[in-house]
Amino acid sequence: MPPVPNMEDRQPPIDPSSPSQAPTLRGAVFMRLLHWDKLFESDSPPRLGIDVSKRVPYATMSGVSVGIILGYIHGSKKAGLQFRAENAHRFPTTSTGWWQYHKTKNYISIVGGVKDGLKMSARLGAGSLLFCLFEETVDYARHEKRDFLSTVTAGLSLSGVYSLLARHDVYTAARTAKLGLKFGLGYGLVQDALESLKGNHPAYMDFLLGSKQRLQAEDERPI
Repeated sequence: MPPVPNMEDRQPPIDPSSPSQAPTLRGAVFMRLLHWDKLFESDSPPRLGIDVSKRVPYATMSGVSVGIILGYIHGSKKAGLQFRAENAHRFPTTSTGWWQYHKTKNYISIVGGVKDGLKMSARLGAGSLLFCLFEETVDYARHEKRDFLSTVTAGLSLSGVYSLLARHDVYTAARTAKLGLKFGLGYGLVQDALESLKGNHPAYMDFLLGSKQRLQAEDERPI
C-alpha cells in the first residue's frame, strides 16, 4: 500500500509578495525598527557606560537642545540687524514711533530666532543621531572593538554625508572632513581615556601595554 502523503507537503509555498503575507512582513519590519537596539547587542561594555538604547536618544536630545539655543541666538541677532538695516533710512522721530520701532524689532528678532532655532535643532539632532548610529555600526562591524578608530570613522562618514547633501565643492568638503576627523579623534580619545580609568582598556592600549611589559621583561632578564 503506497504511503499517504502528508497534508503539509501539499500546501503551496508561501509567497512573500502575496497580499495575505504583506501585513505580516510589515509587522515584522515594524517590530525590528521598534527594537532597533537589539541589532547592536554585544557582551563588551557600552560606550560611556550607557547602553545604546539610551545613548542614542540622549545624544539626539542634546543635539536638539544645543541647536535650539545656538540657532535662536544667531537667528534673533541676524533678524534684528536685518530689520535695522532695512529701516536705517526711516528712523522714527517721536517717542511713540521709537516705541513702535523697538516693539516691531523685538518681535521680528524673536520670530527669526525661533525659525533658525528649529532649523539648527533639526540639523544637530539628525547629525547626533547619525553619528551615534555610525559609531555603533563600526563597533559592531569590528567585532565589538570600541576605540577611537570607530569614532574617527563615524566622524568622517558624517562629514561625507553632510557634504554630499549640502553639495559642497572639493575644498569645502575637505575642510568639513578635516573638522569631522578632529572631532572624531578628540571625542574618541576622551572616551578611551574614560574607559581606561574604569579598567576597560581598549585593544590598542592593551597591545601597547603588553609590548612595554615584554620589553621591560627582556631588559630585566639576566644575561
